[in-house]
Amino acid sequence: MGIVAAVIVAAGRGERVGGTVPKQYRALAGTPAIRATLAAFCGHEEIDVLQPVIHPADAALFRAASAGLGKLREPVSGGATRQISVRAGLQALQSQAPELVLIHDAARPFLTGGLIARAIGAARRYGAAIPGLAIADTVKAVDQNSAVTETLDRRRLRTVQTPQAFAFALIADAHCRAEAAGRDDFTDDAALAEWAGHRVSVFEGEAGNVKLTTNDDFARAELVQAAALADVRTGNGFDVHAFADGDHVMLGGVRIPHRRGVTGHSDADVALHALVDAILGALAEGDIGQHFPPSDPQWRGASSDRFLAFACERVRARGGRIGHLDVTIVCEAPRVSPYRDAMRARIAAIAGISVDRVAVKATTSEKLGFTGRGEGIFAMATATLRLPWSGA
Repeated sequence: MGIVAAVIVAAGRGERVGGTVPKQYRALAGTPAIRATLAAFCGHEEIDVLQPVIHPADAALFRAASAGLGKLREPVSGGATRQISVRAGLQALQSQAPELVLIHDAARPFLTGGLIARAIGAARRYGAAIPGLAIADTVKAVDQNSAVTETLDRRRLRTVQTPQAFAFALIADAHCRAEAAGRDDFTDDAALAEWAGHRVSVFEGEAGNVKLTTNDDFARAELVQAAALADVRTGNGFDVHAFADGDHVMLGGVRIPHRRGVTGHSDADVALHALVDAILGALAEGDIGQHFPPSDPQWRGASSDRFLAFACERVRARGGRIGHLDVTIVCEAPRVSPYRDAMRARIAAIAGISVDRVAVKATTSEKLGFTGRGEGIFAMATATLRLPWSGA
């Protein structure tokens, strides 16, 4: 099987929603909508590579929303129309020589792995295929005076979604031909493929695969998510490491200068390690040592943000959301408070949640015990998750 790629189109401005950020970066259940979209593709075993297409002004927003995700290529800048943006994404993928490509709107964050699998299968079978839904309502055609001119046969009609799926060579050539013809007005890739003379087939879409366009869409999506994610889980984590020779400690993903270092698993970041165990505990999926054994040399000195990103993606793979992360660090030194905000921001970036869902606290043990003697440092963490209710 050849490479399967996905182009994620995120260059629009989303004016109909308003607000201070484009709609694809707006938080939904505490997570930027675009991260849920990216995570759906990154977590799918049949997807090999993702090519994001963004607005140049959104680079910082994209970095924050995509932190810790794999399979992502460096984003490229989109253009004034969706067609120009897709073409930029396809051109960026040329060096990868993919066999198939899925083209998806970043503002459709609710697609499932099943839909992605159907899209890939349809692309292999037909070369050009789009997800569609049958229409339940009667549809009328009207004239300029709003008078009915025709009742359409709804059995022949479909509403169309993304991801639209193609043989890469087919859709790349169609885009090149449209550019040569001076056409940049196609609003979806299926219409462009039809214009280029290709037959496009329809496979079954998903009613939940809605596009977030207006404030009402976001409000409805929040209500649906709250109802669907009714299984609230809480997990606890604890980690401890001893001080050793060195000139800094890693805490919450932040390098803090100190007269001593720490020894232990990976970079010995007790805060992130405790958070990982808290999340895995809420999922009932073991602990950090099970997934990243300290006896495995590949994790020696590794950055602990990889472990936290893994745990967070396990939440999303289960269709869940992270509600809140809370960590308490206990030591006599170094002082944590000057770095608290940087730690909160780093944890939020790794987890793909807003910073107001992350709490970092620090205290001493009043000179008692091994922390009081300056021998080590420990952290305790709590993670609150929302998962789909299984009915069990």
